[in-house]
Amino acid sequence: MPALLLLFALLLPPCLVGAAPAAAEGAVADDRQVLIGVLSHRGDARTRSTWQPTADYLTARVPGYHFDVAPLDFAAVGPAVAAGSVDFVLVNPAIYVALEQERGVARIATLRKGSGEHARNVFGGVIFTCAERDDINRIEDLAGTRFMAVDPTSLGGFATAQAEMLHHGIDVTRDLKSLVFGGIHDAVALAVRDGKVDAGTVRTEVLEQMAAAGSIDLADFKVLGARSTPDFAPLHSTPLYPEWPFSKLADTPTELAQAVAVALLEMPADGPAARAGGYAGWTVPLDYQPVHQLLRELNRPPYDDEAPFTLGDALAKYWLAVVIGTLALLTMALLTSRVLQLNQRLSRANTRLERRHQLILDSVAEGIYGVDLNGCTTFVNKAMERMTGWRAEELIGNETHEILHHTRADGEPHPREDCPVCATFGDEQSRFVDDDIVWRRNGTSFPVEYSATPIRDEHGQTLGTVVVCRDITERREAAERFRRQEAEQTHFTRLSTLGEMASGIAHELNQPLTAITTNARACVRMIGAGRADTETCREVMTKIAEQAERAGEVIRHIRRFVRKEEPEMAPVAVADMFETVMVLMRQDARRAGVALHRQIGFGADTVMAQRTQIEQVLLNLVRNAVEAMNDQPRERRVLLLARRNGEVVEIRVVDTGPGLGRGSPEHLFEPFVTTKPQGLGVGLSISQGIVEAHGGRLRVDSTPGIGATFFFSLPYVDKHHRVTPAAASLQSGGSENDHAGEHA
Repeated sequence: MPALLLLFALLLPPCLVGAAPAAAEGAVADDRQVLIGVLSHRGDARTRSTWQPTADYLTARVPGYHFDVAPLDFAAVGPAVAAGSVDFVLVNPAIYVALEQERGVARIATLRKGSGEHARNVFGGVIFTCAERDDINRIEDLAGTRFMAVDPTSLGGFATAQAEMLHHGIDVTRDLKSLVFGGIHDAVALAVRDGKVDAGTVRTEVLEQMAAAGSIDLADFKVLGARSTPDFAPLHSTPLYPEWPFSKLADTPTELAQAVAVALLEMPADGPAARAGGYAGWTVPLDYQPVHQLLRELNRPPYDDEAPFTLGDALAKYWLAVVIGTLALLTMALLTSRVLQLNQRLSRANTRLERRHQLILDSVAEGIYGVDLNGCTTFVNKAMERMTGWRAEELIGNETHEILHHTRADGEPHPREDCPVCATFGDEQSRFVDDDIVWRRNGTSFPVEYSATPIRDEHGQTLGTVVVCRDITERREAAERFRRQEAEQTHFTRLSTLGEMASGIAHELNQPLTAITTNARACVRMIGAGRADTETCREVMTKIAEQAERAGEVIRHIRRFVRKEEPEMAPVAVADMFETVMVLMRQDARRAGVALHRQIGFGADTVMAQRTQIEQVLLNLVRNAVEAMNDQPRERRVLLLARRNGEVVEIRVVDTGPGLGRGSPEHLFEPFVTTKPQGLGVGLSISQGIVEAHGGRLRVDSTPGIGATFFFSLPYVDKHHRVTPAAASLQSGGSENDHAGEHA
C-alpha cells in the first residue's frame, strides 16, 4: 500500500500534491464541480446521507474541485455515463463490468466494508424467507414460489442468488411462480417479512443493517443455503465477490483521477467520511474477473448472446467478401508454401552454421560459455566441460554463478552482485580477471584467468556475456617452482657472499675470542699467585662477558642471515636491517679503510618487507661500494640512508668512490653484467629481482669522481603496523627519482 501511494503521489501534478491543508477553508466559489454518480440501491435520501461525507472529504483533499453525490437508480446509471453527466461512478461490480466493457470506465479503488479487524472488501448475496415458513428450508424448495430481488442489474441483490439457485437446479425464468423486483434492498426485506412474497434476496449486510436500525428483527427471517466463510461474519448464501469499485469515466482527467485515488487510499478507516458511509476506507483496485465469469455464466450483459448468425446469412450478405477472402486464402497458401520452402532452406543453412560454430568452439583449448541477462548459461564448449566436469545440458538454462562461482578461494560466499561476469552485462564493460577460481562438478576448484565480453545484437543491445576461461593450474605450479628455485638461488648467493667475507667475519669473531682467552688466563694467574681480589676479578669477568656478547652478536646476525627466509612480508625496523649489514661488513670495511655510517630520517622507522632479502640487497650494495673504493686516495665513506618520502621509505646506499663511469647504468642490473674483474654479475641482478618483488625498482645515480648512489623504495608502515594503500601498490619509477644525485 505505501508503495502504491508513493507511485500516485509521484504522478500527481504539483498543484494536487499535499493539498489537504489548502482546502481546509472550504470550497472556493470558482472550484470545478465534480459529480460522483452513486447507485441508489437503498433510496436517494439514504444514498446522499451515506456518501455526501465522502464527497466532502474529497473536496477538502483535492484543491480546485468541489465534489457532490448524484444518486442514480439502476436504470439511470448507463445513460448518465453515456451522456458524461458524471465524472466518477460508484456502482455494484456487475454494472461496473458492463460499463468497463462498453464505456471504458476504469476502477481506481475498491471499497472496504465493516470496521476494525472485521473490515472486508468482498460481498455476496443472502437468500432468505420468513422464519415461520416450514415448507421452505433449502434453496431447492424455492421452485414454484413467489420470489423478489432488488433489480435485474443488481449483483448482490439478484445475480449472485440467480447463479446459486441455478447451481441447485432452479431456473429463475422457468421454475418460479413469479419473479418481481423491489428496486431497493429494504423493500425486498419488508416484502418477505410481510408475506407479500415467499422468499427474496438482498446483498450481504443489508439485513444486519436494517436490524441495527430497528426496521426488522433478524429472528423473523431464515437464511437458505447459509455458508460459513473464514473472516466473513455476515449472513450469506452465495460465493463472495469484490466490493463496489470507485471508477473514473474515460473522459475524466487522469490527474484528477490520480488525486482522488490517493485521497481515497489515504482515508482513515475510522474517519468521519468512513463512519458516515458505514465502511472502513478503501483499498487498491481488486481483480473483477470473478464478476466477469459470473456474468458469462448467466449470459448477462455485456455477455448476453445475440441472435444466431448462420452460414447462409453470411454467404448471402457477404458473398463478395467471401470470394475475395477465398482468393486471398489461396494466394496466402501459395505464399505460405513458398515461405515454408525458403524457411526449410534457411533452417538447414542455420543448422550447418550452428554446427560449424560449435565445431569451432569445441576446437578451442580454452573454456568458452555464454551467460544471458538473467545469469543463466546459454552455451558451453567441450573444453569447458572437460575443465569443470559439468555436462552442457547441466549448465545450459541454469544460473551460472551458483554453479561455477558460488564461493571464493578463501571459502567465503561469493555474492552474485560481486561477480565480474554478471557485472559485465550490467555496465556493458569488458573485463579481464587474472586470478579467480571455478568450481568443478566434484566439489573441487581450480585457478583460472578469464575475459568477460558483452554480447550485443544487431541493434547494439546487450544480450549477455561471453566468457573465455583458461585453466592456470600448470602456470601456478610452474611459478611456484620458479619461486622456490629463485629462493634457493638467493639463499645460495647469501652463502656465497658469506664465504667471500669469511676472512673478515673470522677476524671479527677472533678478536672477542682472543680477548676472552687473554682475560680468562690473566684472571687464573692472578688467582694462582694469590693477587686476585673481588674487584679485580669482577672487572676481568665483565670484560670477558662484553667480548662474549660481541661474538654472540656477530654469530646471531650470521645465523639469521644464512637461514632460509619466510616468504611472507612483515613490518621490519630499518635500524635492525642497517645494524645487521654493519656488523657483517665491519671488519671488511675497516680493513679497506672505509667508514660505515647510517642515518634514519624522521618517520622512516618501519617498512613492510621480507627482512632477510632486503638485508641481502643492502649487504651486496655495501660490499660493492667498499670494493669500489680500494684504490680511492681520498676519504672513503659509505652511508646507509633511510628517509620518508610521502607514503614510502626510500633506502639509499651512498659511497664516495669513483662512480660508474660512462655508459648506461641500467645494464648493471642485467644478469652476468659486472665491472669487477672477478665478478660473476649476478649480485645486482638478484638484488633487482628482490626489490621488484617488493613493488619497487633498484636504481642508480652516479657522478664520476664523486661517487655512486643505489636507491629503492619500500612501503611505509605506521606505528599501528598499517600500510597505506598507495605505498602497498608502489609503482616502479615513482619517488625513487626525486633525490637522485645525492652523495655521502
